[in-house]
Amino acid sequence: MTYHRLAYDDAATSSEMTSDCRAVEASLHLPQRRTAAERSARAATRPAPSILFEDYPREVAKPTIGVTDAAARLGAALDQHLG
Repeated sequence: MTYHRLAYDDAATSSEMTSDCRAVEASLHLPQRRTAAERSARAATRPAPSILFEDYPREVAKPTIGVTDAAARLGAALDQHLG
């Protein structure tokens, strides 16, 4: 006996998938989605970003990366293993 069907269920309808997504959003307590009109209205009421040079920092500190002793030992052991 041979079957020509896939091992998984057929794709659900778009309304079923939408309801599944909304159920996941509710269970994960995700923020409610806004419509395009709501996003546009919110963006229209926000003030425009400044174009003044004085409003931006002149010197931005570079991020520092710290290497712990454990990470240094692992790196040294890896270097000896590959070398």
